[in-house]
Amino acid sequence: MVLKTFGWSFAVTALGLVAAVFYGGWTGFSVVAILSILEISLSFDNAVVNAGILKKMNAFWQKIFLTVGVLIAVFGMRLVFPVVIVAISAKIGPIEAVNLAMTDKEMYEQLVTDAHPAIAAFGGMFLLMIFLDFIFEDRDIKWLAWLERPLAKLGKIDMLSVCIALIVLLVAAMTVATQAHQHGGVHVDKAQTVLLSGIAGLITYLIVGGLSGYFENKLEEEEEAEHEAEEEAKRSGKPVSAVALAGKAAFFMFLYLEVLDASFSFDGVIGAFAITNDIVLMALGLGIGAMYVRSLTVYLVRQGTLDDYVYLEHGAHYAIGALAVILLVTIQYEIHEVITGLVGVLLIAWSFWSSVRRNKRLALEEEGTAAQA
Repeated sequence: MVLKTFGWSFAVTALGLVAAVFYGGWTGFSVVAILSILEISLSFDNAVVNAGILKKMNAFWQKIFLTVGVLIAVFGMRLVFPVVIVAISAKIGPIEAVNLAMTDKEMYEQLVTDAHPAIAAFGGMFLLMIFLDFIFEDRDIKWLAWLERPLAKLGKIDMLSVCIALIVLLVAAMTVATQAHQHGGVHVDKAQTVLLSGIAGLITYLIVGGLSGYFENKLEEEEEAEHEAEEEAKRSGKPVSAVALAGKAAFFMFLYLEVLDASFSFDGVIGAFAITNDIVLMALGLGIGAMYVRSLTVYLVRQGTLDDYVYLEHGAHYAIGALAVILLVTIQYEIHEVITGLVGVLLIAWSFWSSVRRNKRLALEEEGTAAQA
């Protein structure tokens, strides 16, 4: 099971490390290994959240997520995305941006760093909306019940998540964005940039998340109708036509997953510049990490881990909320990537430990009930 799920990740790791040695010697090998570990630690919560969505898809779309999705994640977000940032920031063409990345690495790093406020605002707002929509939803299973019960009641207010997100964005624009950190340690006013980018992140979430939710609901309705039709067909002996909506629903959930992965990868791409400004080593290291995140997502789905450890999804969403806040804070202040990664890992570890305790308690209760019977 492990080899089947992580086989491609192991293969990509071996090829990536060999390529790093040929490209940059043993120094390149070390840099790629460190970047891989950085990406995995920063994105573990991403894998948990992805698994919660991916388990709703069939085997075909899980395979698409591991193939096409990986190409988008590795080449799109870890290689093309930094180049696009430079092209937009410097107002140059993509080819010129690639040339700059290969020939003037210091300038390339500077341009990406200067674009950080816009990236942080976009990604921060997208992730914040995911967190808010989660905690304001009334769920049967509650982890921190003392907090989640009152929040679920508040969640009955229409558009509350959007209102809170916009308030947070406005506060960020009036505080940290007025002294945004730039390359060289200088601070400039980026309030307008942060506002526009944050609103773009919010709109992206509403569009992609809305379409995904709409088609998911339609799929459930069609499945119920199909089940009723099948029951009727059994009684009458008539054939039943297949429902094709599952493809649309899965496609938009896949699209939602890719945007979600993009938002998670922002901190990893920016944080990678603290280790190297070589675009090739960066792409190799982050690409290897992205492969493991993909494989871990599928592993969690196939093992039914989220069903066995019911608080894991809660912990991952709290980690998302923490990451959203951290991204907005980093508009002005530098926060080490180790801290960012540890916050997510600790929250997920806490939720896992809570799940284990819950399972033990339920098992003891079942044993007690059986003994009384």
